[in-house]
Amino acid sequence: MSKKALIVWGGWDGHEPEQVANIYKGILEEENFDVEVSNSLESYADTEKLLGLDLIVPHWTMGEIPKKYVQNISEAIQSGVGIAGCHGGMCDSFRNNVDWQFITGGNWVAHPGNDGVEYMVNIKHSSSPLLEGIKDFKVCSEQYYLHVDPAVEVLATTRFPVVQGPHSYNKAVDMPVVWTKRWGLGRVFYSSLGHVANIVAMPEVTEIMRRGLLWAAEGKELYSGLYTGKQGTYTGMGDSQ
Repeated sequence: MSKKALIVWGGWDGHEPEQVANIYKGILEEENFDVEVSNSLESYADTEKLLGLDLIVPHWTMGEIPKKYVQNISEAIQSGVGIAGCHGGMCDSFRNNVDWQFITGGNWVAHPGNDGVEYMVNIKHSSSPLLEGIKDFKVCSEQYYLHVDPAVEVLATTRFPVVQGPHSYNKAVDMPVVWTKRWGLGRVFYSSLGHVANIVAMPEVTEIMRRGLLWAAEGKELYSGLYTGKQGTYTGMGDSQ
């Protein structure tokens, strides 16, 4: 039986959400997923439908989301549904919703030098084999400074500073670019690479996203039968929105 994925795109047009959503759709269809693509946040309104998925792929830049929709997504992920995405649609989404940031593992705060910065993406050797065989590579795009959940497993990094600024007076730091984490039984995958569609279409980035999408979607099957309903649901959702 085909795995089911939901891609929801929208928000700021500068991140080319529809074009990126189509790239995701192509990747997943090549892997025999049954893919639904939506440009409405109302796609998150039906909890039972979300629970029936294997993978949620958000690509909605900035904007606001109803508290209930984040609760629905959270419940689905806790049950084993995976979530995976990239910069403009996942950790630069719903900036006022800290619960969304808690689920996804981080949030965007800056891109010193704006677009056109050339920087290295360094693949890390970690306990995860997810990016095994992918070599370090250069990107010419925005380089993202993020606030990151210390619980994530970092799979790739980039070195700051490349562009000088007030942050340069700190010591050099390796900023996470790709990471994984867990939310309940669900797998969470994130890559900050994806300012616009031509970055997502780079061979290295497409391969990273393909592996991440598949990894996140595999969790439900692996952990099926372990979910016991809302008993383990995080109850702090929405207190600060």
